[in-house]
Amino acid sequence: MKNLFLILFAFLLFTNCSNSDAAENNTPNNNEVQEMSEQLRHVVMFKFKDSATEADIKEVEDAFLALPSKIETIKAFEWGLNNSPEGLNKGFTHCFILTFDSEEGRATYLPHPAHKEFGEILQPHLEDVMVVDYWAK
Repeated sequence: MKNLFLILFAFLLFTNCSNSDAAENNTPNNNEVQEMSEQLRHVVMFKFKDSATEADIKEVEDAFLALPSKIETIKAFEWGLNNSPEGLNKGFTHCFILTFDSEEGRATYLPHPAHKEFGEILQPHLEDVMVVDYWAK
């Protein structure tokens, strides 16, 4: 009986420690949560005109890719092409995600001369654009 009690106690102690370690490894600490919540995402999706050639689209991509090196308030940048099998993209093919530390950073980006120049390259080939901004959680 004493051995059974010791085995049960050891088992409970072990499982409690394992669950505690798992929770610590999978739960962000307060600093990580604060960092994530302080990132403003600016999501931009493009639908190109049927008349836009591959060269036109490549020029737009290259111009957008150059913005982070020209506008210091862009803290992170990623992009990609739609590959969803659902067929719900409504003709939007390109998605760009820019990250800012603050609304002031975004406010610097929007009227920035490099952003305006990019808009001039994009405009002749653009059918539609969708923009969504949000604070990452």
